[in-house]
Amino acid sequence: MNYYELLFTTITEEDYQQDLLINALGEIGFDTFEELDFGFKAYIPAIDFNQERLNAVLALYKDMFSFSYEILLIPQKNWNEVWESNFEPIEIKDQVFVRATFHEPRLEFPYEIVIDPKMAFGTGHHQTTSMMLELILENDFENKEVLDMGCGTGILAIMASKLGAANITAIDYDPVCYESTIENAQLNEINNIVALCGSKEVVPETQFDIILANINRNILLDQMARYSEVLKDNGEIYFSGFYEIPDLAIITEEAGKYGFKYIGHKKNKDWVASKFLKQ
Repeated sequence: MNYYELLFTTITEEDYQQDLLINALGEIGFDTFEELDFGFKAYIPAIDFNQERLNAVLALYKDMFSFSYEILLIPQKNWNEVWESNFEPIEIKDQVFVRATFHEPRLEFPYEIVIDPKMAFGTGHHQTTSMMLELILENDFENKEVLDMGCGTGILAIMASKLGAANITAIDYDPVCYESTIENAQLNEINNIVALCGSKEVVPETQFDIILANINRNILLDQMARYSEVLKDNGEIYFSGFYEIPDLAIITEEAGKYGFKYIGHKKNKDWVASKFLKQ
């Protein structure tokens, strides 16, 4: 699969202005972002790129702040080179060290996750993924049945397994993410993750103790009913992939229709990761 890389140069007075544009790009198919000192890079599968949709989104922000962009086509064979040049290890709360196969391990961390760089979203670098990892660390996953929706690289599923989850079902609609989750589970010697390619229609009839859903607001709203069907009473659900304002209130209102009670949330650069309990 070929990808387009869009290099945005931005001049903003507030950080949230750029974040709003990133969020809008995510809703039209851009699935990976890299923030830079002067802007950001956004990546989208070439088959999903639509110039008219892009123009429509950019028109909404042209009066808010100044930006320009350049487009580069990245053939599939060069994607790993792009990731390897950009991928730096990250640390989560002095507990988790996330690295690629070409980085040296850090034995002082209780947990290590190895992610092979590919074009799947979810290396831990984005605020939503890192906050979800923090929430997982703060809660009890021992012997729990877990569903990871929009699993990307499988990083959240792998973390859940390392914290003692009994079984994890990891689902993503992108075949690259599906394959990446399988490969990364093997890299981390995890054998209790079942990866499925699809969306809410492939969610099994299993009753889950915990659901992890780091996607985006619109998809979360669309899938909320299915989450309710497969989450046990008193089960926990963690949402991320959206902003505090206005998205959190919208998510909370919709979640309440299905008996999901808001417990709390984390915030990083206006991005949010939240916890709900099914009553």
